Amino acid sequence: MVSSRGGVGALEVERVVEAKLQDPIVQFTEFFKSFADSKGNLKYRERIRQMIVSGLKSLVIDFDDLLLFDDSLAKGVVDKPREYVEFASIALYDVVKTESRAFAEKVGRFHARFRGAGDLVPIRKIRAEHVNKMITIEGVIVRASNIKQKLVEGTFICKNVECREIIKIPQDSRTFSYPNICPRCGKRGVLEFSPENSTFMDVQTLVVQERPEDVPSGQLPRSIEVFVADDLVDKVRPGDRVLISGILSVRQEHSPKLGKLTTFMTYLEANHVEVSTKGVEDVEITPEDEEEIRKAAKDPNIVEKIVKSIAPSIYGMDEIKEAIAYMLFGGVPKVMPDGVKVRGDIHVLIVGDPGTAKSQLLQYVARLAPRGIYTSGKGSTAAGLTATVVRDKNTGDFFLEAGALVLADNGIAAIDEIDKMRDEDRVAMHEAMEQQTVSIAKAGIVATLNARTSILAAANPRFGRYMSNRPVSENINLPVTILSRFDFIFVTTDKPDKARDSALADHVLTLRAMKGEPVAPFSPDFLRKYIAYARKHVKPRLTDEAIEKIKEYFLSLRERASEDSPVPITVRQLETLVRAAEARARMALRSEVTAEDTAAVIRLMDHYLRTVGSDAAGRPDIDIIMTGKPRSVQQKLVRIVEIVEELQKELQGGPVSRELIFERAEKEGIDKAFVERALKQLINDGVLFQPRDGYYKKV
Repeated sequence: MVSSRGGVGALEVERVVEAKLQDPIVQFTEFFKSFADSKGNLKYRERIRQMIVSGLKSLVIDFDDLLLFDDSLAKGVVDKPREYVEFASIALYDVVKTESRAFAEKVGRFHARFRGAGDLVPIRKIRAEHVNKMITIEGVIVRASNIKQKLVEGTFICKNVECREIIKIPQDSRTFSYPNICPRCGKRGVLEFSPENSTFMDVQTLVVQERPEDVPSGQLPRSIEVFVADDLVDKVRPGDRVLISGILSVRQEHSPKLGKLTTFMTYLEANHVEVSTKGVEDVEITPEDEEEIRKAAKDPNIVEKIVKSIAPSIYGMDEIKEAIAYMLFGGVPKVMPDGVKVRGDIHVLIVGDPGTAKSQLLQYVARLAPRGIYTSGKGSTAAGLTATVVRDKNTGDFFLEAGALVLADNGIAAIDEIDKMRDEDRVAMHEAMEQQTVSIAKAGIVATLNARTSILAAANPRFGRYMSNRPVSENINLPVTILSRFDFIFVTTDKPDKARDSALADHVLTLRAMKGEPVAPFSPDFLRKYIAYARKHVKPRLTDEAIEKIKEYFLSLRERASEDSPVPITVRQLETLVRAAEARARMALRSEVTAEDTAAVIRLMDHYLRTVGSDAAGRPDIDIIMTGKPRSVQQKLVRIVEIVEELQKELQGGPVSRELIFERAEKEGIDKAFVERALKQLINDGVLFQPRDGYYKKV
């Protein structure tokens, strides 16, 4: 009898032990205490100690580790997320308590955050089967609300002097819950809410949109609301690319006429938020890809091969494609000891006659870049390019919504027909192009967003065709403030040339007849991975030899300038040379910029200055781009103003007739047509005014 009783007792003890082992809280506690990584380190024990030292209240758990430890526990997190996240949080509190009792009692509640929990579900593919499950989504933050305080536990005090009962009510739903009757004195309507004795938690609403490259052509991007709470608030801002794990929840829709509807809106209750800071991280590179990339980089002709792989179906444009290659790889951004930032992104402008494949090239580059956005100037506003403040239709709160330049952070924004944009919209690009940020001050929201974006723009000539005898500023409808910010400006003209036209016709007709495919050394997919790898891992620096070569070129051009001759080059072009040389070294995965890199970049700069930045005499004149007028024209304009002043003095302050100005200017070798144009321009600039028709006075 005794032995049988002993057997039953042992069985009961075994069942109790088994039940305890199956208890998720016990399992999570065991996971935190005993899980070891591949090197044998107690990973989460160490993380919990770091958490206590840093004073944090959340522990990030890699979901893959939980799968390795106990797949049934991981399954519970995915299928019954609310219960299992709570179990993990209780277990975390117990483990923290054993490490530091004082810290555990001070914080009171800890959060278990699961990184990459559940399936990675595209926003477009979220369905009913995912409701109340733990999933992970990927996208771009387009809106972030102000932080609000949500009531977690409400304290109510009875107003009856004899009673003064205190009741605490948890606030689990979205609506405010309060007791009508005091349980002690039994009176109705005597319980008063006491905010100072209640518990609150920070909450914020985010809107996450599909990444631009994931949106099918011809469709609008989908988005989902995400609620973040406690220490997850203010972790992200519009424009950030994020990976969010959370519980997919539903909220019933409501109609003013019909009341509650049978349809529900989905939203995500965030459990873990991870910011992807670099655009190149979006491209997945396997060890095999890395080996192939390193093998390709050893080829001495790697730069030429990359240039030939850019838009192979578009004939010619070698210099433009070379500059685009430099732009795709980019220079190295620098922060000086005094906090001054120097951009590494390269901006390129293509000006050309209609039908020279500008738009095709822009669209190709936007698709090729690891993070690229294509937009047209006519359909873009300042708010659409930078950021805007919108009002939420449900709460009336103001949100900050990111625009194209912010969404293309660490990538490329291709802007077609930039000359068709309105002036007030184009001004918004100034800050983004040089300071690499977008500042906004609207509706009480003052914010600065990152826009570390390379801009590839295209423009059509003002007169239909590009006129070589006129400076670039007169050929396109763009202010010099924008022109001077572009590192390279290229002109594509459609001039008849028998040999070139024959080759072009053969190229186009062969492609259209589908008789052959454009020959490219690298496929777009491989090139995208190569660019992403180079931007992430290669940070080239200038060697003494490269510095000397760039300095020599800069000084040789500056030496040509005298008192009257044009300024051929400025410090802005010097910085362009450095950026482009770094980009070329990156293309070959080199950690140092060589003399070969600088020689190639100087050749490209010479081409740019020769075609765009030269005066009528063929001398390099950067003032054409920086001020919109060649030095020779500036000097003539100054002389015309001086003539008006001299004649005004001779006439004792009276207005000067047009004929007198023509006569005096002709004596100094300035032709009549130029004087007429100059007088119109000086009136527009506010230097001269007309008291009556045909007469001029200086302002």
